[in-house]
Amino acid sequence: MLKITAARNFAHVILQLMNWEQLTDETQLQQIIEQSRHQPVVIFKHSTRCSISAMALNRLERSTAPEGITFYYLDLIRYRSVSNKIAEMFQVYHESPQVLLIKDGECVYDESHNGINMEEIVEQAAA
Repeated sequence: MLKITAARNFAHVILQLMNWEQLTDETQLQQIIEQSRHQPVVIFKHSTRCSISAMALNRLERSTAPEGITFYYLDLIRYRSVSNKIAEMFQVYHESPQVLLIKDGECVYDESHNGINMEEIVEQAAA
């Protein structure tokens, strides 16, 4: 229990540093689709119980977040139904941790585990 609490506290601090939007409700997904028609949107699916997920989150946190991309953070343990809806809507296989890049209403890039890095997200967003 202590590890889970510590992971949630760490995630809360990261959200403050990255200034990411919290994704907590399936209704936000339609807003993300609409928003992605004007600028790229990133969804980071994080498991608060996974050390690899914590490492990926930390790696993103140490990177400079580019302007012009909105970042959403999903605690997929707490909001599993939202994670399932993401997999269904964007036709991606669920993984954790996972990053999805949404442009023009579609997932144009997804990556998981050690493949998650800000440089690749930026490159894919510019494509």
